[in-house]
Amino acid sequence: MEQSTPGTTRCGYIAIIGPPNAGKSTLMNALVGERLSIVTPKPHTTRTRVLGIITDPNRNAQAIFLDTPGMVAEPRYRLQEAMMEHIHRSIRDADVILAMFDYTRPDPELIQRTVELAAVPDKATVFVLNKVDLAQQELDLSPYPEGTIPVSALLELNLRPVGDAITAHLPEGPFLYPPDTIAEQPERFFVAELIRETIFVTMKEEIPYTTAVVVEEFIERTPKDYINATILVDRDSQKGIMIGRNGRQLKQIGQLSRKKIEDFLGRPVYLELFVKVKRDWMKKDSELRDLGYLERK
Repeated sequence: MEQSTPGTTRCGYIAIIGPPNAGKSTLMNALVGERLSIVTPKPHTTRTRVLGIITDPNRNAQAIFLDTPGMVAEPRYRLQEAMMEHIHRSIRDADVILAMFDYTRPDPELIQRTVELAAVPDKATVFVLNKVDLAQQELDLSPYPEGTIPVSALLELNLRPVGDAITAHLPEGPFLYPPDTIAEQPERFFVAELIRETIFVTMKEEIPYTTAVVVEEFIERTPKDYINATILVDRDSQKGIMIGRNGRQLKQIGQLSRKKIEDFLGRPVYLELFVKVKRDWMKKDSELRDLGYLERK
């Protein structure tokens, strides 16, 4: 990579795109050095774009990453349509597109769909093949575009070439955020996401996909912050499953979530969780806007 002229800074937006469960959130977390995007083994965990910022004094650059939802070939309801809108908006806003492939899914159609989505005139693209730590034999990069960088986001292997390639395409310009800033979203956003991550990990079947989390109150106080959050479900039957026998399921979600939130905030919290039925919230623009999954007009 060519070094910038001394004193010259580079700054720009990078949209991370790719199929569901390819490791986009894991990669952004690894690059930024903080756990900003929630990560679960289930696809479509990320529903909106999450912004992560890294300021690299060695490269004299500030990279602003936009972690996006997984591509949906045929959206089945309004939430999935909104997720695709986030992807397209991030691509429009980006200076560089970081397109990811999943080594465990070498589907030619999926690869082609990713390449086509990344093919935007006048925008640089960096191709990354993730999960190469799972390779049982010598890597075959022939199905992927020339220059694709093999990495393991989980093990943080071979990430330096990714950073070099991104920086080489960033436009020259001043930093848009203070050097110590790593995120733009408020703490409320990350609290809701950590609770939703816990639901995805602990609940089975389709229930996680029909849930959303709203932080009703967030009060900073001594000795513990107070957080009141509501878990939205789609049906009455789901509410019973979410709460569990004698409230055990909800208690487990609360305990695991509280630990994650305390680790993220670096301070103790008192967390109260409630479950509420909001029918067809995934299909209504008004509900999706209230939850932050659709932009307000």
